[in-house]
Amino acid sequence: MSRSRLVPGVEVVAVPGRGLAVRTQEGEFLSVRTGSAEEDVLLSRLTGGTTDPEGEELARVVRAFEAAGYLAEGPQDAQWPAARRDIRVLGDPVLTEPLAAQLAALGARPRTAGAATASGGSPVGVEDLLDSDPSAVVWCLDGPVPDGLWDAADTLPGHGVAWLRCHREGWQAYVEPLAAAPGDVTSAHVRSRRLAATPAHRELAAYWSGPRTTGAPARLTPPAATLLAALLADDLARWATGVPDTAGLPARRRLRHLDLRTLTVTEHPVLPVPVVAPRPRKDI
Repeated sequence: MSRSRLVPGVEVVAVPGRGLAVRTQEGEFLSVRTGSAEEDVLLSRLTGGTTDPEGEELARVVRAFEAAGYLAEGPQDAQWPAARRDIRVLGDPVLTEPLAAQLAALGARPRTAGAATASGGSPVGVEDLLDSDPSAVVWCLDGPVPDGLWDAADTLPGHGVAWLRCHREGWQAYVEPLAAAPGDVTSAHVRSRRLAATPAHRELAAYWSGPRTTGAPARLTPPAATLLAALLADDLARWATGVPDTAGLPARRRLRHLDLRTLTVTEHPVLPVPVVAPRPRKDI
């Protein structure tokens, strides 16, 4: 049996008078029945630090850890692959700056664009988005998305470029699903689904298209901006390294809503919108 280590978030603790217990990634505690296996040898084995011959009872316990998904083979930290390292980051600096810092810390090469180009009301052509051959494009807006702004970006998955975005609407922010292949959820799909899900669809459409009258503006606090950047960076890192989703909805079918007052994140399932067949022409 090859050496394995506990996956991140799983820990084993020695409980006085009760033997060993596992703390799972969900925070639950499970008792470990070691039988005749020596606890010290088992603990060394779970950290990948033993080369001692394994007895039948030790092998049984290790197999139980493997079956439960608590062991991982090889290195624990997936490296950001070079082929997916160049990330183009567009949008407002309050979001793009913390995002670029987090991506760089994870091993990516983020390239930010100026605010005037990124967050203005004029759409950007797909040729401009594909400039310098990025592996992914992220667009972050500190406000609602103007009509048509993301139309060209929605075609990026068809060019082999991953597409991720977020925006703010008052005290609510939305992190949309990462689109990495044709058929994934685009920003147009999200807009259609949100309109279909609310009885206030006329009001929501009017809010998006503007104009909007406001008093004192709601502003992103540094903790809120950092949290949004962390959610985006995590989605990109999982896509780049192939690390699977660990819980909740699949990242490519998940719309996340962030309450900027409480920093509460909720997830909502979202699917692509099928192409509507055109109406048949009437005979004259």
